[in-house]
Amino acid sequence: MKLATLSGNGPDGRLVVVSDDGSRFLAAEGLGTLQAALEAWDQAEPALRALAARLADGKGASLAAEAILAPLPRAWQWLDASAYRSHGELMERLFDTPPPAPGRPLMYQGMSHVFLAPTQDVPLPSEEDGIDFEGEFGVVTDRVPMGVTPAEAMKHIRLVVQINDWSLRAIAPIEMKTGFGWVQAKPACSVAPFAVTPDALGAHWRDGRVHLPLLVDWNGRRFGAARGEAMGVGFHELIAHAAATRDLCAGTVIGSGTVSNDNYREVGSSCIAERRGIEILDEGAPRTNYMRFGDTVRMEAVLSDGGILFGAIDQRVVKSV
Repeated sequence: MKLATLSGNGPDGRLVVVSDDGSRFLAAEGLGTLQAALEAWDQAEPALRALAARLADGKGASLAAEAILAPLPRAWQWLDASAYRSHGELMERLFDTPPPAPGRPLMYQGMSHVFLAPTQDVPLPSEEDGIDFEGEFGVVTDRVPMGVTPAEAMKHIRLVVQINDWSLRAIAPIEMKTGFGWVQAKPACSVAPFAVTPDALGAHWRDGRVHLPLLVDWNGRRFGAARGEAMGVGFHELIAHAAATRDLCAGTVIGSGTVSNDNYREVGSSCIAERRGIEILDEGAPRTNYMRFGDTVRMEAVLSDGGILFGAIDQRVVKSV
């Protein structure tokens, strides 16, 4: 099942169910928003599945891409991990930081009151801040009780999403060295048009991981196609980590961190900082610059048969006014 949020009815938009090919929709009347549906998922899911069945029979109105917001235009909680060790090792080299303690996933709590729409321009203050994209997968939970085990956490994954976690790399090391979390280095994330239930991925959802490549194009040229299943810990384990000492509210979004593979020289990267880290290893210094105003980035995960899954994030970076 594929869900989206259209503009209208306030900042949280209106929830719709979308056909498998992404072309048609039916409004989820009576549910209002995706957040409301997540808070009452056991009651909401049958109604949403019934709409999905009607769409499969050819019903529904034409879906206009320009009306689509992020699935959750704002959320109660956004927790981002760094679950790909190949990426972590490169970032340690780039930013001269120590490796994490063994057995403890890296995770921070980021800005959640705004998630950018998938084709929205991204306003940022300065090119000197080191503008970078970060292609990720993510999950959205219902309410998760404190102390949940990884096996139990799997049942709380209601939706899977695709994310661009924007970063300002010149600011990141300054904030990291304070010992507190990021603030200025992490502006609003962008999210692909469609949030999908795990069953929509079929065999591409296993072990709490997305078994698909994330295709990343920078200014129209392929930059990376790293595969999602290389996470050192699965989403269920990240949920259990986050919920060790607190409940997680319905609508919590948890990111994988930048999708990365050990064979990054062959498959490319999902962020510029990783490419720069590879250049440091291979050539002694980085040579790839960060983004400029007017640059574009496109991200999409496509099913093995070419079918649409999350849809594409396709954005341009612009100077904030």
